[in-house]
Amino acid sequence: MKDELTRKQFYLTPSHPCSYLPAQRARTLFLDPREPVDDALYGVLTRAGFRRSGSHLYRPRCEDCTACISVRVPVERFEPSRRYRRIVARNADLTLTVERPAYSREIFELYARYIRERHADGDMHPATAAQFRSFLLSSWTHTKFLTFRDSSKLVAVAVTDTLVDGLSAIYTFFDPDYSKRSLGVYAILSQIQECRRRGLPHLYLGYWIRDCAKMSYKIQYRPVELLIHNRWVAMT
Repeated sequence: MKDELTRKQFYLTPSHPCSYLPAQRARTLFLDPREPVDDALYGVLTRAGFRRSGSHLYRPRCEDCTACISVRVPVERFEPSRRYRRIVARNADLTLTVERPAYSREIFELYARYIRERHADGDMHPATAAQFRSFLLSSWTHTKFLTFRDSSKLVAVAVTDTLVDGLSAIYTFFDPDYSKRSLGVYAILSQIQECRRRGLPHLYLGYWIRDCAKMSYKIQYRPVELLIHNRWVAMT
């Protein structure tokens, strides 16, 4: 499959302002959207540090910066800390359902409120239905929405892709009124548990950036593995 990658078409964007490090310029490598993607190719690209946004697969390819480092959790070796066990207990009253991915007014309103109250300074604000669909949905992935409800009230959604060797945590959004429950953390812990339930060895968390506070949480799920010089290296 790696030999096959050399026959795939990729595109490199022009330099643009980095979304995470204000002083940096960034470039992004995209798989040609005309290339057909199957489970095997998606898995190879994910293991090589690519991520999905909508139907697009991409990874950073910056000229003078390597701050974005792919992170995954080896789920069988993961042992929840006391803090994580408390978060699981705090949310034991929530109902978790695995649903097919789809736009709904209920889910979109939660997404739009989360973007408005947590990321109003970013390029995802203001949220629109078209942006929701183009960012989270794809015709070729095996995507699920993990929905969390307090009684009948939707309080969080974790968008998750199924890979050959794990799950890929695409995006999580939640009700800001429930911030004391640490729902973002609970969603990751739930996806780790879902990996175990399915017998999948890894949860892919995307990019960790040392100097970006919003991304620092991704290495807290020890042990984790970091993609360093195209090799997955364990950090305990």
